[in-house]
Amino acid sequence: MTQPRTATTFPPPVQEARRWLEGVEFGEDMPLLNVSQAAPVAPPPEAMRAAMAEAVMSDAGTHLYGPTLGMPELCAEVASQWRAAYGGEIGENQVAITSGCNQAFAAAISTLCGEGDDVILPTPWYFNHKMWLDMSGVNAVPLAAGAGLLPDPDAAEALITSRTRAIALVTPNNPGGVEYPAELVRAFFELAQKHGIALIIDETYRDFDSRTGAPHDLFCDPSWPDTLIQLYSFSKAYRLTGHRVGAIVASEARLSEVEKFLDTVTICPNQLGQRAALWGMQNLSQWLAGERAEILARRAVIEAEFAPLASLGWEIKGLGAYFAYFKHPFEAASDDLARMLVRQSAVLTLPGTMFRPDNDAEAKQELRIAFANIDATGIKELMRRLQNTHP
Repeated sequence: MTQPRTATTFPPPVQEARRWLEGVEFGEDMPLLNVSQAAPVAPPPEAMRAAMAEAVMSDAGTHLYGPTLGMPELCAEVASQWRAAYGGEIGENQVAITSGCNQAFAAAISTLCGEGDDVILPTPWYFNHKMWLDMSGVNAVPLAAGAGLLPDPDAAEALITSRTRAIALVTPNNPGGVEYPAELVRAFFELAQKHGIALIIDETYRDFDSRTGAPHDLFCDPSWPDTLIQLYSFSKAYRLTGHRVGAIVASEARLSEVEKFLDTVTICPNQLGQRAALWGMQNLSQWLAGERAEILARRAVIEAEFAPLASLGWEIKGLGAYFAYFKHPFEAASDDLARMLVRQSAVLTLPGTMFRPDNDAEAKQELRIAFANIDATGIKELMRRLQNTHP
C-alpha cells in the first residue's frame, strides 16, 4: 500500500515550533521574543486599509471570481515596474498573480516536473520548497552552499542528470539572508541555459535588498523566457500576509500551463488582496522605502551588537533581508537548543535541522533568526539573552 503524498514530508516547521510554546509561561520581566517566522506582525498602513475598505464596499468585483492568472491591471503594473527596475523587456502576458509566493513555486514545479524528476536546491533550503517537492514526488537534490552561504555553479553542474528539471534559488536568501551577487545569479542562469533546464529565482525579499539598482541582469537577456521563472510576494512588501498575493514571471507558454494548476487549486487569486497590492504599488513607494530602511537599520544593529556573542564562539553565517543565520558554539544540537531557548530564555527561533537534509551535520549548529519581527530594542535584548544561554 502506497502512502499518501502528505506523509512523504515533515510537519510544517513554523507550526511545529509554535507547539513548543504550549504549557510555557513567560513573565513580564522576560516576555517571549518570537523570531521564528519571517512575516510582518503589523497590518498594512492605514491608507491602504482605507482603500481596501472602499473596495469591499463599492467594487463588486472584489467579491466575484476573476481571471485565473490575476487582474490584468496588476499584471500590467508588475510588468511596468519590473521593466523599470531590471531594465529588460517584460510583458503583462508574462506575469501571473498567485495566492502567495508558495503557490507560485508549487505552480512552477507542477509545470516542470514529473514523478521521479530532480530539482536542485541549495542548502540550507527554504523548507516549504522541500515540502512541495516531497509531496510532488520530485527529488530535492541538495547543493551545499559554500563560504558565505553562496552556492557554487560548478558544484551544481556536477549534480545535473537527465532527470534534472530545474535549479531553485532564493535571493535575498531564506533562511540565510545572503544576497547573491549578480554575477553568481548570471552564472546559474547560463548553467541552466546550457543544460536546457529552468532557473527558478524566488525574490520574495527583493524589496529589502541592501544594494541599489537591479540585483541581476537576467531580464536584459532577450532569451530569458526560455530559462527564467521569477517568483515574488506582495506579503512582505505591503504587509499582506493574510491576503495571500504573490506573482510569477515566466514565458507566456509557461503561464498557460500554470493556469491549469491555479484554476484547479484556487480558481483565481484573492480579489481584495490583488486590489490592495495594486494600490500599494501605485501609492506606497515612499512608505516601502521607509520599510526597507528600517529593516536595514535592524540588520546594522545585529552587526553592531554581535561582538559579545562572537567572543563566546558564535558566528554569523548569513545576514540580510529578514534573516540572520547563526552558528552556535554548543555541543547541544540545534533542535534541542531551540526548544531549550523557549524555556530558558523566552526566545522562539528555528533550528538549522529544519533547513537541511537529515544527515547534514552542519544543521546541528545553526539557528535562524527572523529579525523583522522585533525592533532595535528587541534585537539588543535578543543578543543579551543569547549571551546568557547555558545549555
